[in-house]
Amino acid sequence: MAPNILLVDDDTELVRSLRLVLTQDGYEVLTAHNGLEGLQTAHQMQPDLIVLDVNMPWMDGLEVCRRLRLDTDSALRFVPILFLTSQDSVDDHVTGLDAGADDYLDKPFQSKELKARVRALLRRREAATALPAADTPELTVGPLTLHLQACWVRRGSGEAVQLTPAEFELLYHLMTHPKRPFSSENLLEEVWAYAPGTADPSLVRWHIKNLRLKIEPNASQPSLIRTVSRRGYMLVPEG
Repeated sequence: MAPNILLVDDDTELVRSLRLVLTQDGYEVLTAHNGLEGLQTAHQMQPDLIVLDVNMPWMDGLEVCRRLRLDTDSALRFVPILFLTSQDSVDDHVTGLDAGADDYLDKPFQSKELKARVRALLRRREAATALPAADTPELTVGPLTLHLQACWVRRGSGEAVQLTPAEFELLYHLMTHPKRPFSSENLLEEVWAYAPGTADPSLVRWHIKNLRLKIEPNASQPSLIRTVSRRGYMLVPEG
């Protein structure tokens, strides 16, 4: 069965052209033209991927994303979300990732860029559903405990902190390969299934930053997720 993609953008001409591009690649494409309609369609149709514009009437894309990520009663909480934005500042990208998006694509973009991101995000969804069943729903490495179904992490006896899908996938990879450094390019390819050269390495840096804010006592001096000069990032369990 073809993957089902929900495309939400108030630019009707862009929606028409992107729908044609994605349909030609064999995807089933649903469309919505404002945030509120997009949220309602997502709940009704349960898409495999959401491509979401940031600036829209009624409800912007950031709010749609936040509501989906906070909906603990729906599988949409874990659906991949790709933001489309006409803004290219670092702050706008970080705001989108903080809201729970997996990736972003700046307008204007070429259709091959969109196709590459869509393929990668759908591969990630496939890989996540194919994870082998564990004897326990939790993975513990050093002081960190990661819940494999609910996607939260707890440090020691502290409170559980909810992770976005991208943060969960990144932390799971680091926890299952402790004390092994990974470059940004390694992580883009091994964790998120991007083909070489198709994603922005800054994406890794921003997700690492958000992870550190959630699990490190002092994110400016990380003790768990460390930066290894010229080699990348590495999880170093304490004790």
